[in-house]
Amino acid sequence: MDSKDQIFHTFSDYPSQNWRRISHKKKEKWKFLPLQSKCAHFLLFLHLLLSFFHPARPEIWDGVIVTAADYQSLQAIKHELDDPKGFLRSWNDSGYGACSGGWAGIKCAQGQVIVIQLPWKGLGGRISEKIGQLQALRKLSLHDNQIGGSIPQSLGYLPSLRGVQLFSNKLSGSIPISLGFSPLLQNLDLSNNLLVDKIPDSIFNSTKLYSLNLSLNSLSGSIPGSLSRSRSLIFLSLHHNNLSGSIPESLGRLSELQELELGNNQFNGAIPNEIGRLSRVRILDFSNNAINGSLPSSFSNLSSLIQLNLEGNNIESEIPEGLGSLKNLSVLNLRRNKLQGPIPAALGNISTLTRLDLSLNNVSGEIPASLAGLSHLGFLNVSYNNLSGAVPALLSQKFNSSSFAGNVQLCGYSASTPCPSEAPSQSVPPPGPETSKHRRRLSTKDKILIAAGVLLLVLFLLCCILLCCLIRGRAASKGTDGAGAARAGAARTEKGVPAVGGEAESGGEAGGKLVHFDGPMAFAADDLLCATAEIMGKSTFGTVYKATLEDGSEVAVKRLREKITKSQREFETEVNVLGKIRHPNLLALRAYYLGPKGEKLLVFDYMPKGSLAAFLHARGPETPIDWPTRMGIAKGMARGLSYLHGNENIIHGNLTSSNILLDEQNSAKISDYGLSRLMTAAANSNVIATARALGYRAPELSKLKKANTKTDVYSLGVIILELLTGKSPGEPMNGLDLPQWVASIVKEEWTNEVFDLELMRDASIIGDELLNTLKLALHCVDPSPSARPEVHQVLQQLEEIRPETAASSGDDGAGAPSASDE
Repeated sequence: MDSKDQIFHTFSDYPSQNWRRISHKKKEKWKFLPLQSKCAHFLLFLHLLLSFFHPARPEIWDGVIVTAADYQSLQAIKHELDDPKGFLRSWNDSGYGACSGGWAGIKCAQGQVIVIQLPWKGLGGRISEKIGQLQALRKLSLHDNQIGGSIPQSLGYLPSLRGVQLFSNKLSGSIPISLGFSPLLQNLDLSNNLLVDKIPDSIFNSTKLYSLNLSLNSLSGSIPGSLSRSRSLIFLSLHHNNLSGSIPESLGRLSELQELELGNNQFNGAIPNEIGRLSRVRILDFSNNAINGSLPSSFSNLSSLIQLNLEGNNIESEIPEGLGSLKNLSVLNLRRNKLQGPIPAALGNISTLTRLDLSLNNVSGEIPASLAGLSHLGFLNVSYNNLSGAVPALLSQKFNSSSFAGNVQLCGYSASTPCPSEAPSQSVPPPGPETSKHRRRLSTKDKILIAAGVLLLVLFLLCCILLCCLIRGRAASKGTDGAGAARAGAARTEKGVPAVGGEAESGGEAGGKLVHFDGPMAFAADDLLCATAEIMGKSTFGTVYKATLEDGSEVAVKRLREKITKSQREFETEVNVLGKIRHPNLLALRAYYLGPKGEKLLVFDYMPKGSLAAFLHARGPETPIDWPTRMGIAKGMARGLSYLHGNENIIHGNLTSSNILLDEQNSAKISDYGLSRLMTAAANSNVIATARALGYRAPELSKLKKANTKTDVYSLGVIILELLTGKSPGEPMNGLDLPQWVASIVKEEWTNEVFDLELMRDASIIGDELLNTLKLALHCVDPSPSARPEVHQVLQQLEEIRPETAASSGDDGAGAPSASDE
């Protein structure tokens, strides 16, 4: 279309009585009186005629019509793309709406195209070389389509290009050398395609490049030495290719690097010591290569490291003690190497550790007792090594036998691998000549004395047994000493809480009282007296235990810390209200116990699936979580919180992913609601401060000091972001909390980088749901409380985003208390 056609089209679309002149600075209305005379008609004709010979200045059409060159380029792009769903129908042949929002996925500035954004549209075909005519193009986002062919060479000659997102397509051929000629290039993602050949040296020419993802292709050769030029790199992912050679020392010069993923290639040689200079790196993945040598001692300098994955290599050294100084480490995977020597006791100093895998190595010695103190450890595997000795009791109770199998000299981790007693009975050696002589010399008197000694020993043991039974019987009758789970060590059998039937209370000589609310769970005093208890976790409010009864059933008991609860009278008033609350998405309080010495215990069902925090962050890549499951959890949380706010007038005040429990169907159960009513004001202030440290606290609480419905909605929004991103709010993100980090990514229009990679695999199907849920979550975490929705509105929008054909299933709210109030 030439300039004359453009002008005609523009004029013809505007009413003759109300033309508008549109500029990038302002809009001015030109108003004309009705054309009632020949003079007026003549003036109009003269104006049009002059316009043909004097084309309008660009600013006249800014935001209204695209330039001729860009229009032709867009038409060529449309022609070479297959569009089975018809998303490009809006790209009509007039060009009038291209820069005014009428063309799908197009954004302009001053009549020039600056953004093409068409992800998840089912597009096929190929990308036209004519794309190189879009000289103002800054961002090209065509990810998650079916586009094939090669990447256009002309793409690299665009002077304003900042971002290219072509991942998850069927692009083939090599990476164009020309991509290194874009001086402003910041983000290049070509992952999950069919690209081959070497990584071009020129790709690292841009000094502004901060994110490069070439993973999941068939690239070969080595990492170019020019890598060190890109000093701004924050994210580098080359995993799942056919790359070979050694890991370059120049990686150590990338001081801004935060994520380095080189797994599933053919790299060999040793890991260079220079990697230890990457003080900001959070994720290191060198898994499934042919790396040998030793683990660099310089790894102890990686103070920001969260995940270290060296699985499937040939590393032969001992595990460095220095790893114990990595205070932010969450995942340590050294599986399937040739590691030797003992497990460093210093690993027990990493309080943030959630996953530890040392299986299939040659590690020897005993398992350090310090590992039992890792309260956040949700996965442990030391199987198939040369370990010996007894497994620490806490670990053997927390993890199943498969975590320790394949260690011939290891004992105490299952019923079939008992450890010898501390004073083992002496086995009788086969009689030798000397032994036979001594035996023949035993007199009748000696035999009588031996028999008498054995008899006395048997009588002594019987007395001990009778004494134990007597003590147990007295304890049961007095009802003293509370729940066994409340005092127990993880490896001992303790006394538990006596209990009676539904909503009844029992008292003893010592004044202990247990009140059991109605529900399917019923337990007697004798059951809990013999319960085996195991610490599940500690928190601001107290300690949570799992107690296994004699019949094999399990309960969870939260022992509240002394001196932080209200007086007994106030406590009983509030706890009796909480005990009557029932909802499918709220954890049900089954019973409470008041001991004679001031003990206060809450009894719940135990759910082995644990918390949402562990479900999201303490699992491996072999356990993905799909979108329907995550959305179901989000809806469950919203339903439970809506019930608390609307029906019970209860503010949670400490909503975190650690306080969301999951049943066998992954239905969400909110725990620890109403606990603030049982606590002193000082204790509640401490909880609010802890929530801030973990990233769940609304900003206004620093002044208000008291939670409300809008602060609960803020916390709910953070957890929804946690479900969408797969990131923990406690992770370091360049000094930003999770909501701030997400907002910064969205602002830069790299929205797809927000979502968990597991969700992006199905983005072509669920893309709209992800974006709408993200928008809702950001609404919930708005810094202004008045801008946040109420929780019932959040639930309504979640239901609209992903409607359900049937009501959410759930029980009466049974669950296990969270191991953490934080």
